Amino acid sequence: MRLAAAAEAYGEHLTRVRRLSPATVRAYGADLRDLAAATADPPVVDIDLDMLRDWLWRATERGDARATIARRAASTRGFFAWLVDEGVLAVDPSLRLVAPKRGRSLPAVATPAALDGVLAAAADRAGEGDPVALRDAAVLELLYAAALRVAELCGADVDDLDRNRHTIRVVGKGSKERVVPYGAPAAAALDAYLVRGRPALVARGEGSAALFLGVRGGRLGTRAAYDIVSRAVAPAIGAETVGPHALRHSAATHLLDGGADLRSVQELLGHASLGTTQIYTHVSAEKLTAAYRLAHPRA
Repeated sequence: MRLAAAAEAYGEHLTRVRRLSPATVRAYGADLRDLAAATADPPVVDIDLDMLRDWLWRATERGDARATIARRAASTRGFFAWLVDEGVLAVDPSLRLVAPKRGRSLPAVATPAALDGVLAAAADRAGEGDPVALRDAAVLELLYAAALRVAELCGADVDDLDRNRHTIRVVGKGSKERVVPYGAPAAAALDAYLVRGRPALVARGEGSAALFLGVRGGRLGTRAAYDIVSRAVAPAIGAETVGPHALRHSAATHLLDGGADLRSVQELLGHASLGTTQIYTHVSAEKLTAAYRLAHPRA
């Protein structure tokens, strides 16, 4: 079996058996396709440790980020471990493959004041009654209020909303379902969109159960959600581009700054590990350190 064909089968395994998210499956598939292209798609039995090391070294030479290289190494190790489990290989050539440790970069966070301005501007545009503007305001409010991943937002259906309790049911990584609360401003934006915006968008398509719709009436895609956030948020924080995760990061940090405990934030975000959530304590600690240096007489 050649590498490219084996990689395709592995992608099916990740989707159907391990039930990883589509984004993760795409990332792993892209890594393995890159490996196949770099090695001229050999039979998997011909791949050895030197070939894998050379592939990662070339990625380092062209300036790929450490996190990207670390993910590629992880993709490769998982792939070859699966081939051994399936009996395709007797020996795993990736066992001694070492990649640089991921840099623990702090997420981009907007200030509450900056987001207040962004959301107020979105509400003003929505006030004119344009269906797309109503949708965009609801998207921004819900992403920030519920700290959702973009795939969770785009995958949500109308029936997942409980408008009386101000909660939304979403399916996160690993097909794990959780119910997340949202506040009064998000509720108002959602109500306006569902009453005055969504019906107009539904009329442009063939009908959809999706909560958020694109301009042609189909389910809103993740790329379109990225564009909505980037247009609204990037100018406010002086960035060239900003994705939906900036709102998720900001919500988590603002919750901790406001006194929320770490485990509550972990549950809200849908993190499997508390260690993943703890990165936001570093963001808050940076603010504390800056304030200490400015204000403490012995700093």
